[in-house]
Amino acid sequence: MGAKFAVTGGREAWVRVLLTAVGVGLGVSLLLLTTAIPSALASRHDRERDRNDVTYQSVVQKKSDRTLLIGITDTTFHDLDVRGRVLQPEGARAPLPPGVKKFPAVGDMLVSPALDRLLKSSDGKLLRERLPYRVTGTIADVGLVDPHELAFYAGTKDLTATTHTTGRVERIDSFGSSGQSGETMDPVLLLLVLIVFVVLLMPVGVFIAAAVRFGGERRDRRLAALRLVGADGRMTRRIAAGEALAGALVGLLLGAGFFLIGRQLAGMISVFRMSVFPSDLNPAPALVALVAVAVPAAAVAVTLFALRGVVIEPLGVVRTARPSRRRLWWRLLLPLAGLAMLYPMIGQGRSNGNFNEYLVIGGVMLLLVGITALLPWVVEAVVNRLNSGGVAWQLAIRRLQLSSGSAARMVNGIAVAVAGAIALQMLFAGVDGDYTKASRNDLSRAQMSIRVPDKVPMSEAVRQLSATRGVTRTTALSTGQVGDGRNEPEHQATVTVGDCAALREAAKLPSCKDGDVFAVENAQWDTYTSTLDKVGNKLYIDPSYGASNKGKEVAWTVPKGIRTADSREDPSGDERGGFLFTPGALPAKAASTVYGSVYLQLDESVPEVRELVRNSAAKLDPLADPENWTATTQSQKFTSIRTGLFVGATCVLILIGASLLVSQLEQLRERKKLLSSLVAFGTRRRTLSLSVLWQTAIPIALGLLLASIVGLTLGAVLLKMTATPVGVDWASVLSMTGIGAGVVVLVTLLSLPPLIRLMRPDGLRTE
Repeated sequence: MGAKFAVTGGREAWVRVLLTAVGVGLGVSLLLLTTAIPSALASRHDRERDRNDVTYQSVVQKKSDRTLLIGITDTTFHDLDVRGRVLQPEGARAPLPPGVKKFPAVGDMLVSPALDRLLKSSDGKLLRERLPYRVTGTIADVGLVDPHELAFYAGTKDLTATTHTTGRVERIDSFGSSGQSGETMDPVLLLLVLIVFVVLLMPVGVFIAAAVRFGGERRDRRLAALRLVGADGRMTRRIAAGEALAGALVGLLLGAGFFLIGRQLAGMISVFRMSVFPSDLNPAPALVALVAVAVPAAAVAVTLFALRGVVIEPLGVVRTARPSRRRLWWRLLLPLAGLAMLYPMIGQGRSNGNFNEYLVIGGVMLLLVGITALLPWVVEAVVNRLNSGGVAWQLAIRRLQLSSGSAARMVNGIAVAVAGAIALQMLFAGVDGDYTKASRNDLSRAQMSIRVPDKVPMSEAVRQLSATRGVTRTTALSTGQVGDGRNEPEHQATVTVGDCAALREAAKLPSCKDGDVFAVENAQWDTYTSTLDKVGNKLYIDPSYGASNKGKEVAWTVPKGIRTADSREDPSGDERGGFLFTPGALPAKAASTVYGSVYLQLDESVPEVRELVRNSAAKLDPLADPENWTATTQSQKFTSIRTGLFVGATCVLILIGASLLVSQLEQLRERKKLLSSLVAFGTRRRTLSLSVLWQTAIPIALGLLLASIVGLTLGAVLLKMTATPVGVDWASVLSMTGIGAGVVVLVTLLSLPPLIRLMRPDGLRTE
């Protein structure tokens, strides 16, 4: 009977069901999205694994008709990563990369759809100069991790695989890696993942619980009419549960529709540079079944719980009388129980194994749910003490005094979201230093470096890079090894080659001219230079280890004119011990045994200076590896978790805004006759609009205050659990509360047009 009332009660009933269904549907769509995240991440990982082409083998594989030479030509354009590979098949059965039907010819390339769009746009001019290949096709989805990935495969004939190029040029006979990574995530990162999921999903549950109570006051008045024609108290509660169940079931259908629409749009949207293919978003059937059962069950449970204190009589609802004051003691039990669950893990840190996931999830949930229990009491306690003020203020306060529970319900979701965000922000800020390390690079001496491929002469690299607009200085240093034996030497040291100006960046030289050799004995990590640098010692540059490079060692005798020099950190922060050669002192045969890097000082005022440097490096050789120097480096896993949080928080914020708007419209609809009556009596619309604003602002202010207290408490406990000193980033706390308040202000502004339409005397008309 309740379900029938929900769908056959005329326009009023349908509006009520639709509002409930939209609120529930928004929550369900986000739940379905969350259940699909593991599938999407697994699909990304599988595609990344299936196209893996890096072996880092110390021995180069033998050439055959099944092998492929592949060179890594990754680059960066502005702050976008571009995955690049050059391919040189060595036989008819060479393996094709995933997503590629046939190898590109020499000078041609296959690109991802996103890279194709970028190259054709006006923004991609500098990148087009860097990739001098003809586009002849696109890479299929199976060869890309996401639809917005920038990637290309180009054909070449200039690759050679040696032990020196391993990691940049590989000879492979298949793509993909079958083994599982042995690297595990440390306990603090696992804790972060758990907290992120709980914090993002809790507001969704709160909104769903609030949505099924839309239209509660009118429903109770209808139930009183049913009592008048013979229904008893239990029957009215079952009818109310049936109405809520009908709205929740329609909400499930809408939620599935929202999810399918969002799934199709997923490939076109990139949030914080994260995107997925629509086919990746496949929720696990068991989780979908859980959502399909849990949401209607929650709707019934919430409705029955809401009616526990309401006496529905044949002539009216007793709730219209002054309600009894809310009790505080049992509301405090929830956050206290949450703290009790988290307390055993305080001080555990990352050295005592993983955190108990059940205690973590349970404790955080109870703390956040405690907000929804405490907020109605806080709102009631505060508004009961607010009386004096203007007409708009009096109207708002009186309404809040009569229905503080409804006001608190509207704010619960955003309060939970803000509290969780504050706690997470404190945790991220607290452990950030453990995953962010200061770079050893000296940015005052260089801002970029380029590793020069073996076949490119260092003099040519220096000439072209020095001629690049925006480059003010170049420092070229080449590195190799020297030992006291041809094969498997007992003692070895580093060889550094550069002109006098470059060598002064790596050591404190007394004086220098071309042809000089220096020995640096006191460098960090250097052990054997003082043994090897005796005049007359016969040493071997580029000694071989095992079968690798055997027969290519270059003999060299320590000359009489060798001098010692003191060590100095080079621009990359390394101390170079061993032997320092000027170009004239290095044996001619040894020139091919050292690999070089060029350090660049840049004029930052030159537009696109880094892109110009990358273009010059690509002209030298596609395998040249430019590196942009930064003051800090951050763990990739930590960065990925933080990015995931931003993506999820964006989705939750959209849900918060949409749900708040639906809730606000529902409350305005409930008060349609009241607003019309006040207008008919001559109340100014400005006064009524201001009163509605106060009705929203007061609960929001109280909710954000409570959320800040709970969020700071939870953040402090989480930091104690990770054995991290407790500190509060007040700027982040204020920004989190400001974002929450901003969402509410936006929703209030969007609700003003329907409010003005409702404030008409003809709203008193009834059927």
